[in-house]
Amino acid sequence: MDKPIPLRKIIHIDMDAFYASVEQLDNPELRGKPIAVGGSSKRGVVAAASYEARKFGVRSAMSSVMAIRNCPHLIFVKTRFERYREVSRQIREIFMEYTDLVEPLSLDEAYLDVTENKKGNPSATLVAREIRQRIKEKTGLNASAGISINKFIAKIASDFNKPNGQKTVNPEEVADFLEKLDIRKFHGVGKVTAEKMYRLGIFTGADLKLKSAEYLTQNFGKSGLHYYNVVRGIHLSEVKPNRIRKSLGAERTFNENISSEIFMLERLENIAEEIERRLEKSKVAGKTVTLKIKYSDFTLQTRSKTISYYISSKELILEIAKELLYQEKMKNSVRLLGISLSNLNTDKPEEKEQKEEIEVQLKFEF
Repeated sequence: MDKPIPLRKIIHIDMDAFYASVEQLDNPELRGKPIAVGGSSKRGVVAAASYEARKFGVRSAMSSVMAIRNCPHLIFVKTRFERYREVSRQIREIFMEYTDLVEPLSLDEAYLDVTENKKGNPSATLVAREIRQRIKEKTGLNASAGISINKFIAKIASDFNKPNGQKTVNPEEVADFLEKLDIRKFHGVGKVTAEKMYRLGIFTGADLKLKSAEYLTQNFGKSGLHYYNVVRGIHLSEVKPNRIRKSLGAERTFNENISSEIFMLERLENIAEEIERRLEKSKVAGKTVTLKIKYSDFTLQTRSKTISYYISSKELILEIAKELLYQEKMKNSVRLLGISLSNLNTDKPEEKEQKEEIEVQLKFEF
């Protein structure tokens, strides 16, 4: 007999246009105006856009050139990560008032498991509303929330009533919610995967649900089984308060394309220094060095090398990065270089906790 699927009360909190909203909060002159946080140079990239800018099609990760083309009166503001981290810490303090099961995904979003919470409130919907109100009172910022039985559905739901809204998908609503959902809305289904699904006649959750596990595995590899499960509301990933870091890295986009390897080595040395600082701060080391190269035609290439011992010093990281750089001739001039260190010494089997099966009643108030 199959064990019942554990049902939890999961909230996904997502701050609305976080970086841009912080800038508008701190500078009243920016309120109500289209702003982009990031670099305005021709190689600049938008880190975040206010909702006023989004109306013109300005999005995060968009080049500044394209952003200005879409919105000629766009105002660029430099990033202030220390300030964003400060506000993020205030928000997480609020989360901890409700539950210790908080899994941050970034500075502006997190999962909370409130199945059993410090307030003793049986309604996850009311808890989410209260948390959003507390965030508004403490920081002046708006947050949106998704509430459901697992992380996957909560993440999708938090997008539905943005900005400054929330959506609950109750246990009895899960099947209908997922079947009606456009496949592009499924968290983890990117543009390429969505196009492939379209070619296979999969446009909605209902279409996906008709496909067998074998069919999906044949067409999407390991991800196939994941799609088979999530469309049925099965997602067993727990909220992990201490997420294990899998890699650490840094990269730089250049104002002008670089074709000289001497200049590339200078940039790599700067990047290696930055990684050394981050490793020291995080107190980790790694065995695998990966060099990331983005060429002027935007093609991307990665080269990796794994060694038998952990490293964290700038000198050793740079030595391997140089080796990877010279591994083969450059195909074109380079616009971006990055180094990352993975296979870190944070994932120690002896420290992994034994997982218990959690059984929760199928019916409970959301």
